[in-house]
Amino acid sequence: MKNERPRRGYISSILAGRCPRCREGKLFVHPVSISLKKNTKMNDHCPECKQATDIEVGFYYGTGYLSYLLALLITGISFAAWFLLIGFSYSDSRFLYWIISNSVLLLLLQPWLMRFSRVLWLSFFVSYDPDWQTHDPEDPERIVKEHMNNW
Repeated sequence: MKNERPRRGYISSILAGRCPRCREGKLFVHPVSISLKKNTKMNDHCPECKQATDIEVGFYYGTGYLSYLLALLITGISFAAWFLLIGFSYSDSRFLYWIISNSVLLLLLQPWLMRFSRVLWLSFFVSYDPDWQTHDPEDPERIVKEHMNNW
């Protein structure tokens, strides 16, 4: 019987910020932080399986759209919850209170949303490999080191 490690599921590995290829290595250098530089600082490669985290120049620009969709989803859920639990009325300021509370919620969730959207975006392009220990990851062919971080 070979040495088996417990396998993480897709959802739990995404929520934990783990590599989508091996679901073991942590993608981020620092824990969730309010500092934007620390919060988005990723390892160049997964510490476990050596999967590159930056597949091409400008790879993570798509996460802005994904983060926006996640914020819309959270706003829709908070609107439905507010409507069902508290309700809205023309005679008072409940709608204004919802707008303010939803804005505060989104501001507090922003560091987590930025990281979550990066991990989710990477998982769209890098699939899980249960035999990651037996072979190396594919080399990202569109990386030009001289063009990295020139945005």
